[in-house]
Amino acid sequence: MLVEQDLVKKVKDYFDLNIYETKVWLALLKRGVASASEIASGSGVPRSRTYDVLESLEKRGFAIVKIGKPVKYIGVKPKMILEKLKNNVRTRAEEKIVEISQIKNTSEFENLESLYIQGLQPVKKEDITVALKGRSNISNHIRDIINHAKEEVIICTNVEEIISKAKLFHQTFLALKKSNVKLKIALSGDEKLIRHAEKKFDMKFRKVNIHAKFFIVDRKEILFYLSKAADEDTAIWLNSEFFSGAFAAMFDKAIKNINGK
Repeated sequence: MLVEQDLVKKVKDYFDLNIYETKVWLALLKRGVASASEIASGSGVPRSRTYDVLESLEKRGFAIVKIGKPVKYIGVKPKMILEKLKNNVRTRAEEKIVEISQIKNTSEFENLESLYIQGLQPVKKEDITVALKGRSNISNHIRDIINHAKEEVIICTNVEEIISKAKLFHQTFLALKKSNVKLKIALSGDEKLIRHAEKKFDMKFRKVNIHAKFFIVDRKEILFYLSKAADEDTAIWLNSEFFSGAFAAMFDKAIKNINGK
């Protein structure tokens, strides 16, 4: 009995198989152990093609050969296939990260950096204002401006944000401490979560009851959020010493009033 076409199509797409590989694998799973001729009759795949398909499935880990004569095949458990595919994706991702990281050592990347610097030279720093959209884009920009801090970083956000991006902030905080950059961090949200975050990062955080989210670097740059919806994150980055300094002064005053000093 041939496998239903809908199942064949979905399994083919899920596991990145061709049509013959899908039909043969499904036939193997149904039979448990089968010879090439049995698989051909059970899958509807021409017998002349069945051997090639089985060899392909064996190489990709979807089938294994049972020792003995006549030669028979066993379909690999679907859960094992899923784990294998996940591991393959992780490996490819790690390799891609290494590959991308190596780009900065190329002469082409140096040319890109030169073009960028030349493009900024005619622009006054105080005139640079950028709108950022999307969680990933904003996080990348936050990482970039904080990593270039020389003296001070002010952060005001909610505790959930700090915890959800623990890896990003943990690495950043360690780097800033090593560079003797002063950190001022104020968090809104649940008191217990803030205490938990303090233990996690081995730092002291000030609690505030405002829900603003902003980052000030060296009182020269500021990035602040315009929305709080996770799927609609929007932020503005301003390279303005006047605006950033004024905002930082208001932050200091607010923290001083909260602490009653």
